[in-house]
Order: sequence, then structure tokens, then C-alpha cells
Amino acid sequence: MKVKITSSKIVKPAHGGGRAAPPSADESVPLNVFDRVTYDVHIAVIYAFRPPTPPNAALEQGLARALAVYREWAGRLGDGPDGRPAVLLNDAGARLVEAAVDAPLATSMPFKPSPELLRLHPSIVAGRVEELVQVQLTRFACGSLVVGFTAHHRVADGQATGNFLVAWGLATRRLPVEPLPVCDRATRFLPRGTPLVEFPHRGTEYYLPVPPAKKRGDDDDDEGIGGVAHDKIKVHKVLFTKEFVARLKARVSSGVPPPTHHHHHHHRRGHYSTFESVVGHLWRAVTAARGLGAGETTTLRISVNGRTRMRPPVPHTYFGNVVLWAFPRCDAADLVSRPHAAELIRRAVSRVDDAYFRSFIDFASSGAVEREGLATTADESEVVMCPDLEVDSWLGISFYDLDFGGGGPFHFMPSYLPMEGTMFLLPSFLGDGGGIEAYVSLFEGHLEEFKRICYNIA
Repeated sequence: MKVKITSSKIVKPAHGGGRAAPPSADESVPLNVFDRVTYDVHIAVIYAFRPPTPPNAALEQGLARALAVYREWAGRLGDGPDGRPAVLLNDAGARLVEAAVDAPLATSMPFKPSPELLRLHPSIVAGRVEELVQVQLTRFACGSLVVGFTAHHRVADGQATGNFLVAWGLATRRLPVEPLPVCDRATRFLPRGTPLVEFPHRGTEYYLPVPPAKKRGDDDDDEGIGGVAHDKIKVHKVLFTKEFVARLKARVSSGVPPPTHHHHHHHRRGHYSTFESVVGHLWRAVTAARGLGAGETTTLRISVNGRTRMRPPVPHTYFGNVVLWAFPRCDAADLVSRPHAAELIRRAVSRVDDAYFRSFIDFASSGAVEREGLATTADESEVVMCPDLEVDSWLGISFYDLDFGGGGPFHFMPSYLPMEGTMFLLPSFLGDGGGIEAYVSLFEGHLEEFKRICYNIA
């Protein structure tokens, strides 16, 4: 796939519509505790649209209008007047790249999660990208359009970014952007008058980094697991059909003994959600494929959206991050031999409730993080998670609702992200829906075994 870049420009917000004067360009919005605890990285996604699609000029105008509503995306990360990390609302703009491929899209489909995908969106090399949103519009000879979109995670989580993409589509169709985003990140998550830190946040969201001087002298670990270089990490896409998911849920639910010590169960026994069933299945399959055995603990990091969990609930239109993590863990041999992964996941996620979110806000606002020199465990520089895993579910996010006027996308996926042990879950486009796509990053040496067993329902 030879991608030829034809232009690259900055798109500024189109303030207008009867406003007497454009908003002040020296404002800033401080990042709150959720923004600062998440990954400091651009996330890239890729869409494909069949013709007809509007011309690039219309998409650009739509972007300018959407940026006027979501001003943070046109700003820059920096320090606010008080010296704290902030989004500077300077309207410096987003980047728009135009590109062309002199072949029909069909010759490149289906997209594989490989380095070739990186040509379909602007660079996301950390520290070298000023723009918080970047877009690449790649036109294929058949008239199809591929949109590569990158957005900085510190500004917004998946749900908020999905809302912005939908807004871009509406603005391109010259429809009003509604619902409007709720932009009160500076004031929404304040610590309680009497802070109550009920849970251990050191060792979950934060840890104390070991000074480099105290590390062992040998650097053998830099190669990865057992001397495996990082270029041996491959991303594999698994498709679980609607039928497979139904069979998996039935199997997971039938094999669960009644809980003896948990009388306050939210669900009737043995009715596990698609998420609990599929993630538990993947956790077991990856652990088996890695060859982990008794005495090794495997921990799963699961993103938990606080919008529906906090009381009162946070509006689904809230613009920013409201994500913490659940950490179910298990002995590797025990996990593989017993079908209780879904139950471990359910229990761990249910503990990340309103009380947990409030406790986190109180701890993260207390000054302890700065005083003790704590770092966040959400570390984008960590390329290898083994024996652990991380799962990001995009099952409930409106990514698929992006419509520029010619209908929704016929393909959507995360870009190539070779971080060993990461899993992305998406609803599948194939057939009548109900299926799940999982993008799983593993060492090449573990991948063959994973492929061999990932459709076994044990």
C-alpha cells in the first residue's frame, strides 16, 4: 500500500454563529486527577467509508466547526498559570493530512493489525506531536475514504472521544452538534470536605518508582521475556461470532458453583455478561499460551468507566477522562484449570464503585502523590506486560456512529499498537452483529499456541 501525502495543514476552530468576539485565547483548563492518572499517549483509530463521501473540504469545515464546540482538542498540553498540567485553550488547531493511494481499497482489505496501518494516520510518536487531534484523510482509487484519527488520551477517554467523532460527522453534514459536551473538568471531581481514603491507591493507580541507581547492574531484562526482542511482538485479530459468544456464555454460566460468601450478588448466579465471559476466556487462553504455571500470579488490568458508577452519575456527554481500573488476579495454573475467570472479573469490577472513585479522588487530590514522588501505573513506555494483561473494551462506545453523510463506516479498528499483553475488544461488523473482535498483542512464540486454543470452549 503506497500512501502518498498530498498536503498537511492546521485546522483552527470556526468560532462564529453570532458570537460578538471569539473566546479568549489565553485561558487554560487544568487537567484533573483522572486526566493525570491515565496514559500520556495519542490513541489512533482507523475508519473506512465506501463512496460516496463528501469532499475533503467539507470534512475540514466540519472539523473546524466541531473544534469550536470541543475547544480543548484545538489547544495544547502545557502548564496553567498555577504551574499545574493543563490544556491551554489557545486555538492553535488540529492537524489535517490529505493522502492518496493509487489503487482500490479492496486490494488492501481486510486491514491486518500490522505496521502498514501506521501509514494511514499521522505519527503518534510520544513527545514529538504538539497537536492533540490529528486526522489523515486517505482517498483510494475506487473513491473509498480511510480516516485515520489520533487523539491525546490525557484530554479525553474513549467515550468522550467517540462523542467528538460523532460531533464531527454532524458538523460535516451541517447539522447542529448535539448533545453538547459537558466541559467542567476543572470543578466536577473535587475532594470531599473531609477526605476519606478507604482503599489502597499506592500499588494500584500509583507506585513508588525505584531510583535507577538501586537497580541491579545487569541489563538483560531490557530484551523482554527471556531475551526476546520487542520486534517479536505481533498483534492478532480474533473474531468471536455471535454463536460462539452465546455458547461461551452458556458454558461459563453453567460451570459456576453458587457463591458461598457473597450473598449480595448483583446478578442471579451464572448469568455472566458478554464482557465477563469473553474477557475471562481470553485471560485463560493467553495465560495458557504463555505457558505460565503454578506459583506465577497473573493480573488483569480492566478499564472501568466511572460515568455510570459514580453517584450521582456523570453525564455520558462529560468531556474528559473518568476511567479507573479493576485488577482481578489469580495463580496461573489455577486460572487455566478452573472455569472461574468470569467470576473473578465480576467481583473485581464491582469493587470499583462510587466509594472507590471518591476515595481515589480524595487520595489523588491530597498532595501525597507529589510529596512521595509516586508515578502512575498506567505507563505507556511498558512494552511487555507478561505475566499480566490489560483489556480495553470499546463495546459501549459510539465509534461506529460516525457518519459524514454517506452512512456509517464499513470498517473500524484500533491502529497497530504492539504492546505485549494488551487486548482491545470491539463489536464486530460481520453478519448480524452480536459478535466480538479482539485485538491481542503477544510474543510471536506464544501466538501460535494462542491461535490453536482461542476457540476452545473448555
